[in-house]
Amino acid sequence: MRVTSKLCIAALAFGLIAAAPGSDDAAQPARDGTADVDPFIGTGGEGHTFPGAVAPFGMVQLSPDTDTTCVIRECYDHAAGYRYEDPTIQGFSHTHFSGAGHSDLGDFLVMPVSGDSVPLEPGDAETPGSGYRSRFSHSEETATPGYYAVTLADPQVRAEMTAGTRVGVHRYTFRPTDDAHLVLDLRSSLYNYPGKILWSSLRVHPDGTVTGMRETRGWAAGRKLYFAMRFSAPLAGHALFNKEEKVEYKGFQGPGRGSDVLPEKAGRALVARLDFGKLDRPLEVKVALSSVDEAGALANLAAEPGDFDAIRQGTAAAWKRELGEIEIDAPAPTRRMLYTALYHTLIAPSIAGDADGRFRGPDDQVHKAEGFTFRSTFSLWDTFRAEHPLLTLIQPEKVNSDMVRSLLASQQASPHGILPVWQFQGRETWTMIGYHSVPVIADAYLKGIRGFDAEAALDAMVKSASYAPYGGLGDYMANGYVAIDREPEAASKTVEYAYDDWTIARMARAMGKTDVAAQFEKRAGNWRNSFDKGTGFVRARKADGSFREPFDPTAINYGSDYTEGNAWQYSWFVPHDQAGLFRLMGGDKAVIDKLDRMFEFDNSKIDYSHAEDIAGLIGQYIHGNEPSHHVAYLYNYAGAPWRTQERLKQIVESQYKPTPDGLSGNDDLGQMSAWLLFTSLGFYPVAPGSLEYVIGRPFVDRAVLNLPNGKRFTIVAEGLDSARPYVGSVSLNGRPLDRSYLRHQEITAGGELRFRMQAQPNRKWATAKSARPFSTESSRK
Repeated sequence: MRVTSKLCIAALAFGLIAAAPGSDDAAQPARDGTADVDPFIGTGGEGHTFPGAVAPFGMVQLSPDTDTTCVIRECYDHAAGYRYEDPTIQGFSHTHFSGAGHSDLGDFLVMPVSGDSVPLEPGDAETPGSGYRSRFSHSEETATPGYYAVTLADPQVRAEMTAGTRVGVHRYTFRPTDDAHLVLDLRSSLYNYPGKILWSSLRVHPDGTVTGMRETRGWAAGRKLYFAMRFSAPLAGHALFNKEEKVEYKGFQGPGRGSDVLPEKAGRALVARLDFGKLDRPLEVKVALSSVDEAGALANLAAEPGDFDAIRQGTAAAWKRELGEIEIDAPAPTRRMLYTALYHTLIAPSIAGDADGRFRGPDDQVHKAEGFTFRSTFSLWDTFRAEHPLLTLIQPEKVNSDMVRSLLASQQASPHGILPVWQFQGRETWTMIGYHSVPVIADAYLKGIRGFDAEAALDAMVKSASYAPYGGLGDYMANGYVAIDREPEAASKTVEYAYDDWTIARMARAMGKTDVAAQFEKRAGNWRNSFDKGTGFVRARKADGSFREPFDPTAINYGSDYTEGNAWQYSWFVPHDQAGLFRLMGGDKAVIDKLDRMFEFDNSKIDYSHAEDIAGLIGQYIHGNEPSHHVAYLYNYAGAPWRTQERLKQIVESQYKPTPDGLSGNDDLGQMSAWLLFTSLGFYPVAPGSLEYVIGRPFVDRAVLNLPNGKRFTIVAEGLDSARPYVGSVSLNGRPLDRSYLRHQEITAGGELRFRMQAQPNRKWATAKSARPFSTESSRK
């Protein structure tokens, strides 16, 4: 990510602080959250979201691609295919990440073309008519949950998209006087580079069904995806082209049906022209996907019957149910930002298994899910922090039946026997650090979620934490830290491994596995081996035990001591033992002073333009990237919760707004959005696995969590407005709450959390050590 100067927006300009009671903009409860979702939020700037159609956790993300002609690093801005600033649309493809920091997917691009001439190349965005891409205007573009539409100016076609669980449906309205055509381009992809398309195939069946596949080598190597496509009008003609000059690949023997059935056209550069003649009604194109085989795509197509309107209606109803899990009473701009955030948290982990339960695993073999739906797209380094805790709270049935069991199924199919690191469509990318499937599973188990084999889960967690070839774990297990002269980003890995180990210990102790618990409780203290008392920072050690020199706590370089950050961010990453860290830092006052220095640091002489993932800077706090996300809440641990309240106001006002460039950094599969949701409700899961949420301050007048157990948990903020940003007092179910944390069971039991807001900070509320959130080293038991 690149730092942008567009972040400093006054709070009332976008409504993230409630209007004064009785004002014209006084909030009304949102009865239908879908009306407040704006899928364009995050499609500009650094958000990397897409505006197209998707069902909750759906396999298909049918969305426009404005440019897929970029190459490798140039593709970063187009990681989701669509960028709000672009003037043309190249086509509509069926797979996209929501807010990832890396690009891939963009499978099976379709584009309508009208008239006599049908170009087979996308053309130049600067030269209208040079290819099949088209100009468009945002004034003729709309998006709501499960629906997207735009008028393509050059072919004069109205294009509409909707999506079901495993299908996407296009609807194109051509002028009756024009011949209607579609271009189906299997060459188009996100994150392009020479040789990405390993193989592809196309077949036109006698009944007009089109099927095909392609295998790509992108972010995930050897990824196979199949499709089946049917039309509401008969094909009047078609032509299939292979644009490569020479075919030498002999490894693929047909579209997933055996070597005796050959595709009509195969190669590495396939494109099709599909002709429909003149049409007196809109053309509907229904497409199903499968990572298993062509038969799976056809079966998925049959499993979701109905035309465009039926699929759209079903998906709209599904979104209404899912978004109804949280009722938000706030000014309209705030509702728009928060319901969009909730929408973004419910896109992934996406379904990756077929309707019959089959899925392709990390071993590239086909497996069968029994009693659950296989899900993938796990951006775990990002999402273990708030996205998964949110789903554990509001979607526990999906967590127990699908997500945890999917993680375990992947581990069982892994050639290395370990849990996913960063996985999509069942394929591992090995991106980022840690073994953060572990806290996701542990947090779910500790919160009472069952429905999976806990013994197998603990075994998978221990195996993942003991796989010596991964990320310097051999040195970590032998010496208590990752050695920087043997493994890059060693300082970050040491502290992240220590936290993951603590969650293993927590789950093991809850299961009565005292030997495992003792082993990993000891390992959870390894963060101390990277803390340098002399400088007060977490640092990287060499194999001989010395800290690496020279040392600059502001330096950010890929492959250096830290992962997408520096010592300022990573020195606070001890979520399970902040009290122990604070003791080494010199106590409460020293910690508060250091936190203040972090937020107030002068960056004017530092250039971070080389680091794409460093965005949303407030001093050395970097909200656009995840290692900083818990830091504002740490004042609570030092007995100064009013300082947390001040920092949260500063962050929310500068990092979020309900506009296309309204996210300061990649949404990262819902993590940025989950942070805003939790923070706006007034609490945040600093240490998943602790069964606690740290109280901050609310940014809504009222909210209700409609919990899956039938309970309702209500948050009320009395007197919230721009002049009263501080918490004066807190009550839980009518009784004063003098601690700065909530327990998970207090939320799931239902009830009311009430904040009384005031103009000046309350410097006495929740300051006692016994009132502070959980730490391993703490006087509170």
